[in-house]
Amino acid sequence: MKLYFSPGACSLSPHIVLREAGLDVTLEKVDLRSKKTASGADYLSINPKGYVPALDTGDGVLTEGPAIVQFVADKAPGKALAPAAGTMARYRMIEWLNFISTEVHKNYSPLFNPASSDDAKNNARDNLAKRYAYIEGMLAGRDYLLGDQYSVADAYLFVVTNWARPVKLDLSAYPNLQAFHARVGARPAVQEALRAEGLID
Repeated sequence: MKLYFSPGACSLSPHIVLREAGLDVTLEKVDLRSKKTASGADYLSINPKGYVPALDTGDGVLTEGPAIVQFVADKAPGKALAPAAGTMARYRMIEWLNFISTEVHKNYSPLFNPASSDDAKNNARDNLAKRYAYIEGMLAGRDYLLGDQYSVADAYLFVVTNWARPVKLDLSAYPNLQAFHARVGARPAVQEALRAEGLID
């Protein structure tokens, strides 16, 4: 398998999950501006959407982080990165993946876009504050989003919350979130992925 990624982008989530799963994968960096891969390939010919992640599974290219992480988790069931299909716990995990994707991830977009107006940025910050307040409450008394069991949803929340620092979003009001972020960040697979992408020494 091959993962197409951009350092620190949302592709870091499946990168982490692939390492957690212990699956054999190669990495190919994508320049999102030029839409070229490190080997010089036209990334739009691989993923016409033009953004990361994309995973060449050997049976086709899969895109969208929440889909990729579930695919990876199901390839390594012994690692327990996702609850069993058909269980309520699995649907809770999917619920979290959707919430993170639509309500947290997307609200960071205006903060990274230099063309965004101040109103758009302030609106995004207000939305993130509300979403993080909800997550803060849900993390009370639990280590991970599903309770005691780490899942692919935790990797995704870790990655998007990493973006708070570069956009100067203050998370000091959310001690449960901060503890969660440190807990996930200390996992060996997370450290390996961060190092591989050049995000830490």
